[in-house]
Amino acid sequence: MTATVRHVRPSAASALAHYPHAVEAGGLVFVSGTSSRRADGSHEGVTLERDAQGVLVAVRRDAYAQTAAVLRNIEGHLQSAGCTLGDAVDATVFLVDMADYAAMNAAWNAAYPDPAAAPARTTVAVAALPHPHLLVEVKLTARKP
Repeated sequence: MTATVRHVRPSAASALAHYPHAVEAGGLVFVSGTSSRRADGSHEGVTLERDAQGVLVAVRRDAYAQTAAVLRNIEGHLQSAGCTLGDAVDATVFLVDMADYAAMNAAWNAAYPDPAAAPARTTVAVAALPHPHLLVEVKLTARKP
């Protein structure tokens, strides 16, 4: 029986609660729900506009940029476990708004240009994600090579 290994990447955004970025068990790697959050707490795919006094006046969110960042973050988590995005077998995408489905798909298709090499995938709409700037989160399972 193989040991369970938990992966926490110090260079990545830390979890908001006590859980690892990924867990290896039984020949699989389970990646925790991952967003576009950076290690400094900011979010890729989010532009904050402020007025001359520094007051926040607008938040611009880009579903394509966030999805691309999510997949890069997941790729880093997988690399810590000796895997790549090509080892992914199943993914669940959480979208706050299905109006962002096409932008999310465009970023997904850029990461997985060959459907035969992509994981099975389910996309669901959710009421909210852990931060109001987030549009997309992905949970993914990969098979160890």
